[in-house]
Amino acid sequence: MNIGQLARQTQVPIDTIRYYERQRLLPEPPRSSGGYRRYAEDDVARLNFIRRAKGLGFTLEEISELLSISAGRGDMAAVKEAASRKLAQVQQRMDELARMRDALQVMVDACPGHGALRDCPIVSALREDR
Repeated sequence: MNIGQLARQTQVPIDTIRYYERQRLLPEPPRSSGGYRRYAEDDVARLNFIRRAKGLGFTLEEISELLSISAGRGDMAAVKEAASRKLAQVQQRMDELARMRDALQVMVDACPGHGALRDCPIVSALREDR
């Protein structure tokens, strides 16, 4: 199949496919006699793997590690460890977002939403050195 067909089948833009090739996440495909890239079903599976891993928040470097492990250069424990590290990062980010939400909620609750801007508790809180 050509790159357009691969893009449609995997719902990944052509430019992204080329980028993944440059980053060595996808192997460089063989070329037809006319110079066109020719992709196989293995490329579809690999690109779907990359897309799903990206959807879970894995970086391209982490995806490269997962691809290497899944290609037989590791074991299930290595996959679990990589996923556990990502889970810990996601939990840390969720905790940070919860702190941000709580701080913003306090500021929003303290603001009457009317009056002179100099009396705005949100602006005052943002100007404070803490």
